[in-house]
Amino acid sequence: MTDIAASDFRHPRRYVRLDTILRLRWLAALGQLAAIFIVVQGLEFDVEIVPCLTIIGVSAALNLVLQTIFNPVHRLEPRYAAALLALNIAELACLLFFTGGLQNPFSFLFLAPVLISATALPTRLTIALGIFAATSATALAFFHLPLPWDSTEPLVLPQIYLFGVWLSILTAIGVTSLYAFQVTEEARKLSDALAATELVLTREQHLTQIDGLAAAAAHELGTPLSTIFLISRELEKSAHDHPEIVDDLRTLREQAQRCREILSKITQLNSSGAPFDRMRLSAIIEEAVAPHRDFGISIKTRIAVASAAEPVSMRNAAILYGVGNILENAVDFAREMVEVNAWWNADSVVISISDDGPGIPPDLLKRIGEPYLSRRRSSEDGGEHTGLGLGVFIARTLLERTGAKVTFTNRVFPDHGAVVQIAWPRESFETTERFIET
Repeated sequence: MTDIAASDFRHPRRYVRLDTILRLRWLAALGQLAAIFIVVQGLEFDVEIVPCLTIIGVSAALNLVLQTIFNPVHRLEPRYAAALLALNIAELACLLFFTGGLQNPFSFLFLAPVLISATALPTRLTIALGIFAATSATALAFFHLPLPWDSTEPLVLPQIYLFGVWLSILTAIGVTSLYAFQVTEEARKLSDALAATELVLTREQHLTQIDGLAAAAAHELGTPLSTIFLISRELEKSAHDHPEIVDDLRTLREQAQRCREILSKITQLNSSGAPFDRMRLSAIIEEAVAPHRDFGISIKTRIAVASAAEPVSMRNAAILYGVGNILENAVDFAREMVEVNAWWNADSVVISISDDGPGIPPDLLKRIGEPYLSRRRSSEDGGEHTGLGLGVFIARTLLERTGAKVTFTNRVFPDHGAVVQIAWPRESFETTERFIET
């Protein structure tokens, strides 16, 4: 059950489309040309036009070469994508060198390549680009040509102001990139965890479908086997004058009877043969509990008897997996006993799973259910357990899709241990589709 939940769906190698970076480079080149045109023609300031146009021309030529050689949908390895972003930083630094350095208001564009890297590339490459951008900004604070301005009224900015500009650029690179990385990483984790959830649900549905096919096959084979059994028995009675045939017919009848018994066991063990099979709440709990009874932990189940009839739901892989996964975590962390309590009334259906383990750490109570959240603890035998992570996220997601509300708490002192309560509106529980749409 936990094979998929324990798998790592995160992919450290991230590939960026070449077309994406080229579009950004073309946009930068057009913006730079527009800025130079406005400064020269509109404001009539003196600009080092030849060096600036040369830098922009080289950038455009490189874009054309890359578009010619590679397919637009080609995905770059992280190091090559980082190299192109570093080239963007170098081109911007060269343009700023000829247009005033940090006095130029466009110096804040150093942030753009680092921000793109933070959302798409590994952390080490983002840090390297951030250092390169910070180094370039620092160099421009000391080495640059004058800012294009009116020659009759030259602009002289105080050093303290330029220091503030330099500091704000470095701060923006660090803080904004870190923020973008955190947001993107959380989104990536959630996406990967949801993919794992869909894979788990698909597997559970597939197993249930196999069970249904087995039951259907048992039902269909029952009739011809009964016919073989009856005919062989009649032939055995009428062939008493031929002992050599009687033995063969007896063997045939015994084997046919054995096949009937095997198919009967398959039918009895499988309760999902019918496409609209329904399960009582007690049956759902027993099916979830059964695989965990032989691990040295006592599992006590209590089904409260209410005046309302016991709720019945269609057999649902999401419910069975979700309850089973939470129960498995309880068994992993319990010292001696796990309790499974269930009750219902006319409006709601509730399953409560508790253990006598150490409980959930307070700092994780509000975050439990997030994907890839983990907390290891040392057991009495020196081992380690991980019980809060992708598996709990999958279980919670699947159960909430069926209309349940899942809450995590700890027992009240002096008792100790975790308590997980799964509550459905009774109407949602009894009308849950057999398979949740993915």
